[in-house]
Amino acid sequence: METKEQIVSNWLPRYTGRHLEQFSKYILLTNFDNYVRQFAKWHDVETCGKEYPMLNATAGGITIINFGLGSPNAALVMDLLSAITPKAILFLGKCGGLKEITRIGDLILPIAAIRGEGTSNDYFPPEVPALPAFNLQKAVSTTIRDYGRDYWTGTVYSTNRRVWEHDAAFKAYLEKIRATAIDMETATLFTTGFYNRIPTGALLLVSDQPMISSGVKTEDSDRKVTANFVEKHIHIGIDSLNQLINNGLTVKHLRF
Repeated sequence: METKEQIVSNWLPRYTGRHLEQFSKYILLTNFDNYVRQFAKWHDVETCGKEYPMLNATAGGITIINFGLGSPNAALVMDLLSAITPKAILFLGKCGGLKEITRIGDLILPIAAIRGEGTSNDYFPPEVPALPAFNLQKAVSTTIRDYGRDYWTGTVYSTNRRVWEHDAAFKAYLEKIRATAIDMETATLFTTGFYNRIPTGALLLVSDQPMISSGVKTEDSDRKVTANFVEKHIHIGIDSLNQLINNGLTVKHLRF
């Protein structure tokens, strides 16, 4: 194998257990197996890849994939998915709310992400902004309002650090840059999506409030988030992509 195309065409099935022709052109990405299992249950299909790194399921013109945690895995899945040239990829992730106004269960529709993770530097220089596909975010916005929900917008800071909630200096930095939320993947997905010419967006669910000690995520608090908010998060993601599928809309907002 000498070319990127040869490598990713071989590796995407190797990581997912799914043949290339079995992937849909519209992709939901997540960090959690329960998102995939819930999707499969609603559509009465089997999950695929139980013995592979990335659990997945396909139904109704959509494939959902759990690519794991962190920016390296985010870059990996985007490179692999270039093998099937998706029409749109939507990330359904969880994030920490950095503003006092955000509450657990709120939705954040990012207009940009700050590249604090480092992985995306292998794709573009640091000064290149991490931006979603505008028309994809527009479709998500419309779907959220159809559900009678509001959402926050703004920038998301993506970091490779998983344990930082104790670090006062880092928290002071987060306040200075005025980001709305923090996660580990959004900036990488936006950057590698652009690099691979794949329209990419994100809808984030606020799962914790890490700037205050009582808001740091615990096993119990995460269980409550899953019970109260995850199903609606998935439904909005599915319906956002269905809006594109059913209306035949393109989300390529620029010439790659």
